[in-house]
Amino acid sequence: MRILVLGGSGMLGHKLWQACQNRFDTWVTIRSTYNNYARYNLFDAERTWGGVDVLNFDTMVRAFATVQPDVVINCVGIIKQLPSAKDPLVSLSINSLFPHRLANLCTAAGAKLIHISTDCVFSGRKGMYTEDDVSDAEDLYGRSKYLGEISQVPHLTLRTSIIGRELQMQSGLVEWFLSNRGGEVRGYTNAIYSGFTTLALAEIITQVIERHLDLTGLYHVSSAPISKNDLLCLIRDIFDLSIDIDPDPTVHIDRSLDSSRFWSIVDFSPPSWPKMIQDMAADTTPYDNWRNIHAS
Repeated sequence: MRILVLGGSGMLGHKLWQACQNRFDTWVTIRSTYNNYARYNLFDAERTWGGVDVLNFDTMVRAFATVQPDVVINCVGIIKQLPSAKDPLVSLSINSLFPHRLANLCTAAGAKLIHISTDCVFSGRKGMYTEDDVSDAEDLYGRSKYLGEISQVPHLTLRTSIIGRELQMQSGLVEWFLSNRGGEVRGYTNAIYSGFTTLALAEIITQVIERHLDLTGLYHVSSAPISKNDLLCLIRDIFDLSIDIDPDPTVHIDRSLDSSRFWSIVDFSPPSWPKMIQDMAADTTPYDNWRNIHAS
């Protein structure tokens, strides 16, 4: 089976490349050239398609025609932490329109699209959202991601959320937290989260491809809800970091997802938070070395 991972340099995309490369005939797209990543020894030059800019859909079409994938995993998106997430032209083009154009391309070629959406399609006022709950996001990011969700057969949209290590950027929770070694941060006790590490989600997606390729529609995929404070404490303790965490009850937000529908169909279970953080800490991918290479 031939897999094409879009957005290979991103937080989830590079973990999917790692998870899939020894189990499938896996290809990956990146926005820049392969030479910009050659020093990392991460991607296979023969299976990396560089210069794919989703704002220039012709570059996507050319990559698709060459690879001729059976399954496409869309990890491309404007994330909430970037300034461009506030630009409606960019956000709507990448988060909303591109997935639908990609789905049409996949349908015409007889390929299956697995599209990754987010818990941010919800406001966080309620918690334990099901697939039947109406999206009530009030910001551009959440609305743009909702508009980009794909539900037609044979494609699959997974609503979820991720934390994890990054190749170059430091925009996510984990890299931000690791950068505060020796410092003090706030831990929000009333901010509830039910996502995954990228390592865990990549494995879940890989198992879906291997064992449940006929799964189609929109599904929530979530872990046991945990407060951001408890999550940071767990990361600190397992990574053995010297960081003071000050519990803060002032932020109230609960975007936890009810994924009972998904777990009732698949024949495996979500890992626990201690297991996910332990696996992330044990990951031998040399992120710190790569960051030093990038900075040099």
